[in-house]
Amino acid sequence: MPPVIWYIIGGIAVLSVAAYFLQDRFIFKPERLQQDFRFVYDIPFREYFFDVEPGVRINGLHFFREAPHGLILYFHGNTRSIKGWAKYARDFYRFNYDVVLVDYRGFGKSTGKRSEKDMLSDMQFVYDSLKKQYPEDHMIMYGRSIGSGFATKLASDNKPRYLILDAPYYSFRKVVERFLPMLPLRWVLRYHLRTDLWIRKVRCHTYILHGTRDWLIPLRHSENLQKLNPAGITLIRIEGGGHNNLPKFDSYHNFIRDILKYV
Repeated sequence: MPPVIWYIIGGIAVLSVAAYFLQDRFIFKPERLQQDFRFVYDIPFREYFFDVEPGVRINGLHFFREAPHGLILYFHGNTRSIKGWAKYARDFYRFNYDVVLVDYRGFGKSTGKRSEKDMLSDMQFVYDSLKKQYPEDHMIMYGRSIGSGFATKLASDNKPRYLILDAPYYSFRKVVERFLPMLPLRWVLRYHLRTDLWIRKVRCHTYILHGTRDWLIPLRHSENLQKLNPAGITLIRIEGGGHNNLPKFDSYHNFIRDILKYV
């Protein structure tokens, strides 16, 4: 075998090992907050701590109305913390909905070592806790980007009113393949987040909002998800929308309003 082939194989092997052990740093970009950090917003809210198990505490914010139509459980993207993501609570709060946002392990004030299995378990714990306060048919799962996988998994295992996905991926592996096609991701990737498998088990109606100019997670991810259940999934294309700017479009807010008025 020519030496250049060995160099290529060796390079891929080294890159694969590095990707396996360092992928957490590339996938998640958390903002960490001190435990005594004080949140300040100009609409009513309370801070939650969900004690999942010893050493694991999930932090959340609950924006509440006096007589809400229901609850939006919002799963944010892979950056920052709920301190910054909380500004999007207004998109639902103004339609008379309570909104709860939670931070994943290692984000904000949340603690615990991350793994896909444990993070999914955390979100189920949060869901079960909130279900004690709200009828399940008044709970709506909202997943933004990487959060779409968590929202879909919860919807597949429970009975919320709706599932709303904002710029979702078909599966997380499909996203990574675009940037690292040469790696044996089947063995290297520790986060798979199989939205494509979970969405088949979702019994409530699903709404997908996706920008037509999303470069990070192209529109075809959502188009392929819709094909899995055309009758149960409504795909809403936000013309000109990218990956991080859908709330800047009036059409986004109009669709959110139309979706929520049916609860």
